[in-house]
Amino acid sequence: MSYITVGKENSGTIDLYYEDHGKGRPVVLIHGWPLSSKSWEKQVPALVDAGYRVVTYDRRGFGNSGKPTFGYDYDTLAEDLHRLMTELDLRDATLVGFSMGGGEVARYLGTHGSDRVERAVFISAVPPFLLKTSDNPEGVDGSVFDGVMESIIADRLAFLSGFFLDFYNVDVFGGDLVSDEVVRFSWNVAAAASPRGTLDCVSAWLTDFRNDLASIDVPVQVIHGDADRIVPFPASGKRTHEMLKESRLMVVEGGPHGITWTHAERVNRELLDFLGQRVQAAQTLAGTPV
Repeated sequence: MSYITVGKENSGTIDLYYEDHGKGRPVVLIHGWPLSSKSWEKQVPALVDAGYRVVTYDRRGFGNSGKPTFGYDYDTLAEDLHRLMTELDLRDATLVGFSMGGGEVARYLGTHGSDRVERAVFISAVPPFLLKTSDNPEGVDGSVFDGVMESIIADRLAFLSGFFLDFYNVDVFGGDLVSDEVVRFSWNVAAAASPRGTLDCVSAWLTDFRNDLASIDVPVQVIHGDADRIVPFPASGKRTHEMLKESRLMVVEGGPHGITWTHAERVNRELLDFLGQRVQAAQTLAGTPV
């Protein structure tokens, strides 16, 4: 198992677990809450088979990574990503952030720039700013997030059971595009996460990424389901696309939050097409027929 050390808490180190597969231009996959890098099961083989180097890692507090009692804000999480990028010396990379992982992508680019990054993908992602405020009327009312935190404190494991029903829109896709076993597996992964990290990450969702998005200078792909019950498309993906001049949008009609599983074929096809645009452009510049 491969780890990088990103910090220390008392006598122990804070280590991030990562996997590094394939050869070619790097694609870094950043998972959502409250899952782990295992949630990219449908994407990793497709990307490796298409000739890409695929790096996945577990956010601190989740999966096989260390579970400290602090560091669940986006400044720290983006710094963790930066440590991974520099430790592995990744260049010309594509950052792909799902849900909460989209926040790492935005804050990383807003803080560290695009020296190592060629393009970015936001899938069911939280930017630009989820919280409803006077200058952000399209956001979600703060009472929703208060309710999530109260439910986690009261009974985290029971909360997760209901959460994943909405994550995959099981009432619509259960038994067809998502099995009971997949929902159970998701629950098992989430149940093993840090209780403290699971709770503290909810506050991080309220981060304002508008300035981060404004600084992005690489091509961006936005992929989002219009029936997302966790991160509503009108408050997130739609606005991210509108804010970024160099972006393209794919809306999965009827798609839930967890489209990387329920609509994996469509997501993978769109992702590979977006990644392939760079190859086609390079061939054209070199005078090679496409």
